Amino acid sequence: MKKTLFFNLIPSKAEEDAAKATNTQFQVSRVLVEIRDLYPPPLPDPNNPWQIRKRTTPNDVATGRLVLSYNDTFEHIFRHWTVDMANFVLYGNKAPVVVWDVTEDTNPLRYRSDNVYFEKASNADDFFVLGWLDLARTRLVNPGDEVGLYWDPRSGSFHFKLLNRETQSVNP
Repeated sequence: MKKTLFFNLIPSKAEEDAAKATNTQFQVSRVLVEIRDLYPPPLPDPNNPWQIRKRTTPNDVATGRLVLSYNDTFEHIFRHWTVDMANFVLYGNKAPVVVWDVTEDTNPLRYRSDNVYFEKASNADDFFVLGWLDLARTRLVNPGDEVGLYWDPRSGSFHFKLLNRETQSVNP
């Protein structure tokens, strides 16, 4: 099922009466709903599963908070989560998650700590954040590196891979 945010523009009778009783104006709110999807969510391609690809910014690396777009989050993460799990994040909570670093195929590393979480960005409604401080430091991620990420519904965890290192051009 796809998840989407709908605006509640028309108040119910109870909401209208509550606004009149407190002498305040009705506040438009957003509600997360599930809609039937015409097509099932695409499963990751086993040869190239990296549905979310991103060049890291200096801020992503320095803060240990990888910023993800609204579209990437709703299409590739929330689509696999329950409405309750998605609402937990949308209401401003940090959801503890597990991230598997599969950069080295033969030796995947599991990250789960207070520094590994998923949340809504505090400064914007259309961005989300994956806390990845431990992973970024261990993997020595630099600004400009390309990383790949996807949510694996079978294991209920993120899978991460450092796809390309930023090459520093040296002037002779």
